[in-house]
Amino acid sequence: MIKGQKVVCVNDTFTPTIRALYQQLPVKNDTYTIREVFLGREKIVKGGDSATVGLLLEELKNPADPFHQGQQELGFSSERFAPLEELPDEKIEAEEVVHAGAWMPA
Repeated sequence: MIKGQKVVCVNDTFTPTIRALYQQLPVKNDTYTIREVFLGREKIVKGGDSATVGLLLEELKNPADPFHQGQQELGFSSERFAPLEELPDEKIEAEEVVHAGAWMPA
């Protein structure tokens, strides 16, 4: 997942604690734009060998994470989202040209 990419929420189930911390939460099947990608803190906090990828979204703004020393905004796990299947711009333009010049008998 990269900055500027469109994604669709596939999991909008949140605990009451998360609902209390966040001002805005994603909704299942809604489309969002990635504003920032960051490494989750599970490795530091839980001592694990891996970490999740976190996302900040253009359409949602939230307060600073109360557990982050750098006051980073509360984000979302990338596992809650799937890439939106979009046609590349070039393919859309090519289809528009084909349709615009299509000949149909009367």
